[in-house]
Amino acid sequence: MANQASNVRVAVSGAFYKAPLATALPTSAAATPPLNSAFVDLGYISEDGVTQTIDADTSDIKAWQNGDIVRTIQTSHKVSYQMTMIETKKEVLELFYSDPDATATAVKITGKQAKHETYVLDVLDGDKTVRLVIPDGQVTERGEVTFKNEEAIGYQVTIVAYPDNKGVKVYQYMA
Repeated sequence: MANQASNVRVAVSGAFYKAPLATALPTSAAATPPLNSAFVDLGYISEDGVTQTIDADTSDIKAWQNGDIVRTIQTSHKVSYQMTMIETKKEVLELFYSDPDATATAVKITGKQAKHETYVLDVLDGDKTVRLVIPDGQVTERGEVTFKNEEAIGYQVTIVAYPDNKGVKVYQYMA
């Protein structure tokens, strides 16, 4: 099999969007038709980009004879995305602080649990696109917010993808 450099993708740029849960989902990576107008671009992401993590826990079943492992079963599965948003704007503050009344100039910090939303991540490499569609996601972790004179204020979040009514956590499309 021959190696093909044209198959190598680099996440040169992209965009991360959120919309209310149950917003109509895109079904391809194509730019047309455009995303549903309910999707809001969350702006700049830090230079660390977006990290996808797929975790699975397993349990071994052992036989009495020689203690052989005869089967391994999956006991849990989790897909998550982590990123640091560096624009201080309404949609970012609303997402990070779980404050539906957040504005670009005011936010209430409470212990409110994050709501479930729909997310789209577009990863761009020239005319090539990878689109990740999370039909049901929720912020489950928040990083520290650092106020420092030599770096942008960042809002780090981890979003967990939950299965939709078809059992799919993330749809990935490439164009």
